[in-house]
Amino acid sequence: MLTRKGKYGLKALVHLAYLPTGQLAFVNDIAKNNNIPKKFLDAILGELRNAGFVQSRKGKDGGYRLARPADEIRVGHVVRVLDGPLAPIPCASRTRYEACEDCNEATCQVRHMMLEVRHAIAEVLDNRTLSEMRDSTVEELSEALKYQA
Repeated sequence: MLTRKGKYGLKALVHLAYLPTGQLAFVNDIAKNNNIPKKFLDAILGELRNAGFVQSRKGKDGGYRLARPADEIRVGHVVRVLDGPLAPIPCASRTRYEACEDCNEATCQVRHMMLEVRHAIAEVLDNRTLSEMRDSTVEELSEALKYQA
């Protein structure tokens, strides 16, 4: 399950993806526009900076921006950084595998299904970029506006 941390991190990155290249956004603006508690966002942006997704500048004219183009940032990588493995159970994880104490992995039907779930989640998230998330939002909004007219 995507945690609030993961959700807020993705929302903040999409916010930054809308900015012209090199432009900085204030934390307060990101928090306010996306309904994210500022203190929590500060911590999330720190993790995203440490992982190389964003750059920051301190001071009066400081703020955050993407560290690389939005089309080079994979959603799956962001989710793993903020929330950990994509697998719903440890024995189905590729990055943080842990054997179960209560079953035989070769015959455990729960594990086999969770491997499928993990693969399906990874297929979507690892093949979607931040720019695609940003652009799909724009497309959805323009479609919604067509029906309201």
